[in-house]
Formats: sequence, C-alpha cells, structure tokens
Amino acid sequence: MATAGKVIKCKAAVAWEPKKPLVIEEIEVEPPQANEVRVKIVATGLCRTDLFYLYETDNMELFPMVLGHEGAGIVESVGPGVTEFQPGDKVIPLIISQCSECRFCKSPKTNQCEKAWDIVPHNVNRAPASKLNCKGKKLLQFMGISTFSEYSVVNQIALTKVDPDAPLDKVCLLGCGICTGFGAAVNDAKVEPGSTCAVFGLGAVGLAAIMGCKYSGAKRIIAVDINAAKFDKAKEFGATDFVNPKDHNNKTISRVLAEMTNGGVDYSIECVGNVELMRHALESCLQGWGVSVIVGWTDKYDVSVRPGELIAGRTWKGSVFGGFKGKDGVAEMVRAYLDKKVKIDEFITHKMPLDHINEAITLLQEGKSIRTVLSAHPH
Repeated sequence: MATAGKVIKCKAAVAWEPKKPLVIEEIEVEPPQANEVRVKIVATGLCRTDLFYLYETDNMELFPMVLGHEGAGIVESVGPGVTEFQPGDKVIPLIISQCSECRFCKSPKTNQCEKAWDIVPHNVNRAPASKLNCKGKKLLQFMGISTFSEYSVVNQIALTKVDPDAPLDKVCLLGCGICTGFGAAVNDAKVEPGSTCAVFGLGAVGLAAIMGCKYSGAKRIIAVDINAAKFDKAKEFGATDFVNPKDHNNKTISRVLAEMTNGGVDYSIECVGNVELMRHALESCLQGWGVSVIVGWTDKYDVSVRPGELIAGRTWKGSVFGGFKGKDGVAEMVRAYLDKKVKIDEFITHKMPLDHINEAITLLQEGKSIRTVLSAHPH
C-alpha cells in the first residue's frame, strides 16, 4: 500500500484524563517495527471494561491513552519478521495473546501467554512501545491494542487472521465480550447437558454466557439482573427463568436460587464484577459439586467467603477471555458464527460512527445498549 513505511495521520478517541469525555483528535500512527502489524480498524465495540478504566481506575499512569479492545480490521502493512499476515488480511486484535511458544501456550490447561506480559505496557512510562502519538505525547495503547482509532499497530502474537467472508462490523465483538461469556460456560464451567445454571448480570458477557449454557445443553438457565427490561433479551439467548433481586428484599439471592432449584444450581457465572455478587454466585451453587465462575472484572476490592462453602464441595474459579486461546479460539468462533452455531447480530443494539463515541458511552452507562458497534472507517 502507498502508506506502508510512512506515518499515518488519522482520527482517534483520546482519553486525556480519567472521568472525562473522550476527545476526537488527529493522531499519528507510526509504521510497524519488527514483529508488528499496522491495522486499519474497520469496526469496534464498546465494552464495560473500557468504562472501568476510564471512570473507576486509580492508575493515573495510564493516561493519556486510546481505549478500545474489541475490534476488527484489515492489515495495512507489516513489519520485519511477520510471516503470518499480509496486507489485505481480515484480522481481529487479541486481548489474550498467543505466541504458541511459551509454557502456557503449549499447555491445554490455560489460555494465558507469558510473552503477553512483556509486550503490553500498563503505564505511560513504558509507552515507548506505543506507536500512537498526539500533540507531541505518546498515547498508551490500551491492552496493547487501542481500537478506538482508525489505525493501530499490534504485535503479531496479539492478532488473529479470520475468514475472508467474515463481516468485520459483526465479528469485532468476538474480540472480547462474546468469547468471554460463551467460553466461561463452555470452556471454564464446562456446563453439562441437563444441568441447571444461573447467570448473574445480563450485559453482553452475561447474555453470551447464557448462550454458552444453552449451547452446552443446560435444561434450566436462570437469568439474574436488577434490570427486568433485560429479561426478554435473555430469553432470546436461551434463559428459562428470570430473577430480579429487587423483588426479594427479605432474602439473599443465593437463598432465592437455592429454593428454586432444590438446594442450588450446578453452575453459576458472575458477569458483573461485583465482589458481593461473586460470593452470592458461589453460595447459590449446590454443595457437593456446584461450580461458580468469576468473569466480571474489578481490581478495587477483595472477595471473601466462609471456608465451609468450599469445604462442602463447591468449586470457585476465574475465567479470562472465556478460556479461549487467542488466535485459535477467535478464529474458531468466527467460523462458528458463519456456520450459524453462535449469535452475534442479536447483541448489537446500536451502530454509529467513531466520533459519536461519547454518546455510545452514555447509552451503555444508562443500560440502554448491549453493544454499540462504532465504525472507524465509514463504508
């Protein structure tokens, strides 16, 4: 391409400081260096994790940065040493890298990657690795990706090539939320046919978890949320029962679920990031063999439980990116979507251009959207 090897000027939504609206700025995107790929971002989803780091984090070293980690695009150019990608390939950036060489990548027990910890800086002081600049300042690339930009540069281990027929404005959502929830049920909880499940939180991740429970053959799937307006959508994904904790002020939600299920559910999945809810999710599981999976993210509070809840035979575990190994899992989910085995379209409630991103943030904060897809390059 004519832009290969040159700095590209383009638009991006910049977070200059926490708790403030994003600002659409013209930024400079440097050419890819060794083992890097420059991607023209076509579409990106807005995830609650972006809002956590914008509004709730106490880490000032993140700013200024470009958020966004749920995107899809087309390879514009590649740096030295890149053999897996070439210009024109359709790709999805990965929040969980897969180098295929480290002990974690070689193990079937985890989807984490040791090399990812080295290539993804978590403060601006390490931002020399960043290829994004604005007004003379380095911009931190969120999760090493930054999809709220028309172009970004990503290490090749944090990128996967997808089917050429994949619609990028749909499969971008596989970069985080859908794989995270679906995989938590299928890969981490390992939901079994005929089982009873409870899913806490009906955002995109929770709905994907419900889809995963149904995919795995669960016979009863209880959707739990304080916003009853989300229950119809949950039913569309496979939920069979609906519980609003606000309707049971005199009982804990774990007690309500235990009474509904003769002692507790086989599997529970927490998709909110609330430490009290994590405990309730565990306690809603049947003693003896109940499995509870923590998916919701927070790093601000400790989680606790009485030892007897675990000694009684429950399993408590965490899930990151639904247990999917990055390159393999995302490409596999794209194929599953094209084969109509998993839903994506049903998650999309709004579509708008990237420069309307603050409007999209407001919709998500007010519970009026599940996923907004922002187009970085209008078609």
